[in-house]
Amino acid sequence: MMTFGFGTMIEKLKKEPKRIVFTEGSDPRILEAASRLLAGYFLKPVLLGNPDEINEAAESAGYNIRGAEIIDPQNYDRFEEMVNLFYELRKAKGMTLEGARKTISQANYFGTMLVKMGVADCLLGGATYSTADTVRPALQIIKTKPGNSIVSSCFILVRPSATGGNEVLAMADCAININPTEDELVEICGEAAKCAKVFGIDPKVAFLSYSTLGSGKGEDVDKMRNAVAKARIKYPDLPIEGELQFDAAVSPRVAKTKCPDSEVAGYANTFIFPDINAGNIGYKVAQRMGNFEAYGPILLGLNAQINDLSRGCNALEVYSMAVITAALS
Repeated sequence: MMTFGFGTMIEKLKKEPKRIVFTEGSDPRILEAASRLLAGYFLKPVLLGNPDEINEAAESAGYNIRGAEIIDPQNYDRFEEMVNLFYELRKAKGMTLEGARKTISQANYFGTMLVKMGVADCLLGGATYSTADTVRPALQIIKTKPGNSIVSSCFILVRPSATGGNEVLAMADCAININPTEDELVEICGEAAKCAKVFGIDPKVAFLSYSTLGSGKGEDVDKMRNAVAKARIKYPDLPIEGELQFDAAVSPRVAKTKCPDSEVAGYANTFIFPDINAGNIGYKVAQRMGNFEAYGPILLGLNAQINDLSRGCNALEVYSMAVITAALS
């Protein structure tokens, strides 16, 4: 179906290399990914942590990280400048200078400030801490783009297609917003569609439900139906259908019966879930039982590209997410 665009992303980065912050600089998965990235000459890793610990960890594991920049938050020459900037950003929320100094000492905040100050282009973290610990500093420091009210997320799922190439799908929001409102679902739809295009997907968007075009009743059905109406007004050129059950969204045979006049039903490739329960379960079912590779969560709606890793990630996933993060920045 679609061709997954890693090669295109890497070629883009070779023309305009980016600096990417890794907040957990001594983690062996990060070091292995950084070594591979450096060998490709298209991304410059910035590793946070104690230089001696990082170099010792890399040497003992056999990873060549020569060429990586290592920054120690405890010994950084622009630290006070960083503290003052963070204080100015947060003083209206009751932040003190001492509180700013303590907060900025944390790698997730320190790394996000490096992006804010233009020292780096993007950030990838979360190999050892929660999504919330990645998103919180991003919201406080980077903030949402003009016109956006929330940060959302998208997973890109990829598997070989029976007809050659790859089948590539987008699913949102599976990681950030617990129970999005109608208007938030509209925003999630727009951001997910833009993200899908980066990966070569021509988005056909399905708002998912336990109902197909009125077959079921309830507040959750109403929410998705209303969100579809609003999304069609906001994105008139985007093919959108809903509310749809998943089988009607992806099976042409089922769609022919349940919604024969829809141009999206049966062929959807970008899925908007009603809440995080459905989204998180849905993408993991596809990943584990549908043999899809899952890339994400890719955070959407921020002024700079900040992305989160799963704590169960491996070095290949770190590498892949680094390429994606940098290409989107």
